[in-house]
Amino acid sequence: MLIVAFETSAKAASVALLEDGKLLGESYQNTGLTHSQTLMVMAEQLLSQCGKTVAEVTAAAVAAGPGSFTGVRIGVAAAKGFAWGREIPCYGVSTLEAMALSLGAYQGYICPCMDARRSQVYNALFYVNQGQLERVTDDRAISLSELGEELKSLREPIFLVGDGSNLCYNALSESVPGLVLPPEHRMHQRACGVALAARKQAEAGDPGDAAALTPNYLRLSQAERERAERMKAN
Repeated sequence: MLIVAFETSAKAASVALLEDGKLLGESYQNTGLTHSQTLMVMAEQLLSQCGKTVAEVTAAAVAAGPGSFTGVRIGVAAAKGFAWGREIPCYGVSTLEAMALSLGAYQGYICPCMDARRSQVYNALFYVNQGQLERVTDDRAISLSELGEELKSLREPIFLVGDGSNLCYNALSESVPGLVLPPEHRMHQRACGVALAARKQAEAGDPGDAAALTPNYLRLSQAERERAERMKAN
């Protein structure tokens, strides 16, 4: 199975190629250019550099959220377009699970955190036992204070990952001494984790239905919240 994976849920964009569990290559760009400008160019170049053709790709994958509303939409549209044109499976994976897989911790907890503004983070908690990842909580939007209370009871290292890592570490490290802040190059979302999560889905029998794939934002956008408030006031 040759999977092309897209990650556009935050400021950086990346594309990865995974063949039968082996990472062939990954392209990562954090230059501030819009994902719509860079994503497909990165995919084409990566395929060429790895000596693969579009016709050889057997599945597409994408981080389907949570994350930036615009970024997630761009990634999902790119993956679905890639898959539909070739009639191949298309897997939408949890951005947070993909982040946990790409960190590669061997033992302890992984706490992906993405800044959701309003003193909240998009978050899920995972436990790694001898390198095997187990989900502890669902994906959620949670306040920093609630997250801190939850993490206080854990007795193994808690590895932060994601663009909200610094935010969480600065807010919670005094009350949660087990927090571990990753180096910058390990902190951000990467397409290799998306590919690994998609491979797990395929092995579990998920057909990868592109038509059924929709973004998972976890909460309403600001425009939708403001519209709901106006309707409530009227």
